[in-house]
Amino acid sequence: MTAPHATVRPTDAAHLDESDPELPTELLNVPWIDPHNHAHTLSWEDRERYALAGCRSMVMVSSGYHWTPYKPVEASDIRFLWDDAVNRRRAIERNHFFEAKLSLGVHTGVRIEDPDELLAAMDDYCALDEVVAVGETGVTPSQHVERWDVDEQQAVVQAQMELAADHDLPVLLHTPNTTPEAKREYRDDLGVTPGYEKNAGLGTDPVLDGENPALEAVKRDVEAAADAGLAEERVVASHADANNTEYLMTETDCYLSYTIGHSWLVGVDAADVANAIDEYGPERIMIDTDTANVLRTDPYAVKRAIFELYRYGIDVDDIRTVVYENPRDVFGLAE
Repeated sequence: MTAPHATVRPTDAAHLDESDPELPTELLNVPWIDPHNHAHTLSWEDRERYALAGCRSMVMVSSGYHWTPYKPVEASDIRFLWDDAVNRRRAIERNHFFEAKLSLGVHTGVRIEDPDELLAAMDDYCALDEVVAVGETGVTPSQHVERWDVDEQQAVVQAQMELAADHDLPVLLHTPNTTPEAKREYRDDLGVTPGYEKNAGLGTDPVLDGENPALEAVKRDVEAAADAGLAEERVVASHADANNTEYLMTETDCYLSYTIGHSWLVGVDAADVANAIDEYGPERIMIDTDTANVLRTDPYAVKRAIFELYRYGIDVDDIRTVVYENPRDVFGLAE
């Protein structure tokens, strides 16, 4: 016998399928790891948002050059960024309860004077317990302020990969994105876009300008890893997108990390991750936020993606593999 309606007239609920789906409430509490952010540059409140969203662990990358106050960038500027992250990491853990580890490297988005000075010092930093990766680094088709010859870049990237191999550390790559076409251009005097505090007027002519310079840069990184004796499965290609996914998945053993913390800028979101899982499986896929104080980003991005991936049809076990188990195993986190 049909139960009587308590409402004055039937509502939408009366027309729902009587067999309610079994909802995966475990997704509310599944641990997750952010394998690439710059959270040490964020506000206290932003880091607390990571904790509120259930972040278990993170890799804070201190190799970004955008917050160095001087251009051109000197080796001492980058060394200061490394030291600042080392100095503040433990306090961040105590304040917010998640595990915070570090990745240190030489980013090639701007030419750095005296990179050999950094490379000589990096060996000692790689021996620190809190350092779990080298990077972000990788060949970049064009620079900010000063051009950096592409072969010189590749040599610096390879030298870092050699150090990573010596210390059995993974390398976090900065893979150049192919930014989607804008719906409409902003005023020239506003910079790249509102939301990215970078002086676009200081961009240099590309050092890679072929048919697909972004993909060519990634291929050079893979070549550098081979020359350095670094196994491809120790390389995590962050900022993965439609331009490099097929190459990395079919021709290498690298891991891919999709940056979804600023989808408005790079055009990559949870749907792209779901498509990659469908096509290639979850075993070599991660997601990251790439939050930074120079960029409009979202500390909740991974937590939102957990729900979105399920809505897109990805199995709960595969979601856990992508957001927790893969970064845990590659970076040695959350032991």
